[in-house]
Amino acid sequence: MALTVETVAAELEAANQAGDPLADALVSDLIDKGEVDGVNGLFRTIGTLKPGQDNSQLPGRLREFLDEAAAEPPGWSEADVRAAEGFFAHHHGEASMLQGTVGLIGTYLSPTGAFTLRSTGRLGGVEGPGRRLSQSSRLFLDMGNKGALRDGSLAATVTKVRLVHASVRQLHKKSGEWDYARWGEPVSQKYTTGATCVFSTQILQSMKNLGIHVSREDAHGFICAWHYINHYLGTPEKWLVPKDADEAEQVWNSQRDKEWQKTDDGVFMTRQAVDFYRKFLPPGAHDAYMAMVRVALTDKYADLAGLPRSVLDLAGKPLAAGHDVLSGIGGGLLGGAVEETVGVNPYKEILGIASKAFNGVERFALTHDQDDQPQMHQELHDDR
Repeated sequence: MALTVETVAAELEAANQAGDPLADALVSDLIDKGEVDGVNGLFRTIGTLKPGQDNSQLPGRLREFLDEAAAEPPGWSEADVRAAEGFFAHHHGEASMLQGTVGLIGTYLSPTGAFTLRSTGRLGGVEGPGRRLSQSSRLFLDMGNKGALRDGSLAATVTKVRLVHASVRQLHKKSGEWDYARWGEPVSQKYTTGATCVFSTQILQSMKNLGIHVSREDAHGFICAWHYINHYLGTPEKWLVPKDADEAEQVWNSQRDKEWQKTDDGVFMTRQAVDFYRKFLPPGAHDAYMAMVRVALTDKYADLAGLPRSVLDLAGKPLAAGHDVLSGIGGGLLGGAVEETVGVNPYKEILGIASKAFNGVERFALTHDQDDQPQMHQELHDDR
């Protein structure tokens, strides 16, 4: 049974002490035997695997891991798949872009999550945020691809993320620098499920804040998709986000203000993300884009993340309500496009611009370092 409002507080406390034994054992063995330089090849192998493929020629450790990791979520059904596909048929571009901005910023509001990301070198973005951000963005884009929930491609992508999470845990464990009494397990099951809430129900709330209508059926489908991802990240059933959209929102709302705080690490990570995405937006669109992100996230949480304020912030709430008093600001930034949409949805144009720009992030992921797979390292501060 997945999390409920009644069980979430106690279960998340237990989940904070739990890693992913199956993936951890595989990655620990790779690091102990000095085989990390070959791990990108392992990730690429996973990316080529198809359902029903003969895995007998794969390395034994990988074959055993994949055999155990391949099972679908308990109770997964054709109806769940159709519901998820319905959401992406209507909202793929908007949702993927919001996950890559509002969603990622939300994960930085977890003090443990922000510290973990910042402290893991290139994986965390200390020197090179582009790789981490672009790889995360690929997941958001790929999950809406046609057939992704049927052909095994999404499960393979998520499995790679699962192994990256395991690598972060092992690097911290072997470094001797992680404060287990203070932080619990690195990239614990609590953090994994919390991030799943951010990328699912928090995104649905953000879409509502921006005036984007999502039907109940589509909302259910989006939560189903993230329930599926939560499972393939190695999370036991008792800690999965529920498939019902209303229940998932209740679970998240009951915990969010206990988990989200302003920290130096979170502000640092947010600033890196903002600076990275800036180069993919057309000239003049950045301020309008940041105003949109603030409205999506709400001022309360945008301030915790250290998102910059501007004159456009004053326009957020009245514009979202359809007023035209500040349309000239948006029109000046976007050549009149926002002014044309005032009274309907003043963020429609910047949503479209941002969604198209997000494709540039995907292209960056495919070409960065001539390697389109995640990377892990031999030591915590290795920044190759």
